[in-house]
Amino acid sequence: MTTFATNQDLDPSRLRQAFGVFPSGVVALAASVDGELVGLAASSFTSVSLDPPLVSVSIARTSKTWPDLRRAAHLGVTVLAAHHGALCRQLAGPVEHRFDGVRASVTEAGAVTVDDGLAHFDCSIYREVEAGDHVIVLLRLHAVNHTADQNGGPLVFHRSAFGRLSPG
Repeated sequence: MTTFATNQDLDPSRLRQAFGVFPSGVVALAASVDGELVGLAASSFTSVSLDPPLVSVSIARTSKTWPDLRRAAHLGVTVLAAHHGALCRQLAGPVEHRFDGVRASVTEAGAVTVDDGLAHFDCSIYREVEAGDHVIVLLRLHAVNHTADQNGGPLVFHRSAFGRLSPG
């Protein structure tokens, strides 16, 4: 039987290491805001509900991009493929260069998706929930598209690095 120390050290670096043992997929969250493409990468995407159709993503409260994104009527979510490691880093880089060379599509409502992603969702904000140093954003789905061609499978974030799934 495992026991935990009563006075545990829960410093952020130890928590990040412990959280990092759980792999997650990576998405691009993007929209056209005031005529400009705005977006970020997130590894906290998950399905929430089928009725109503909801997904969630967690955004750091310190994000400089979220205040602009949340003004959009619709947001695009793209499940990134294994070959998107460089794109993911680009989406975390300087705002003015996040979409340089990126093939993306914009819906009439302003949702932006990466063309060669594994799945695309057109969403709007359903609810925001403050959660410590993050905001959990519940997104209502309006449309979905996914490809049978898996482009090498999903991009996986694990132990602070990008990787891919290996067929079992």
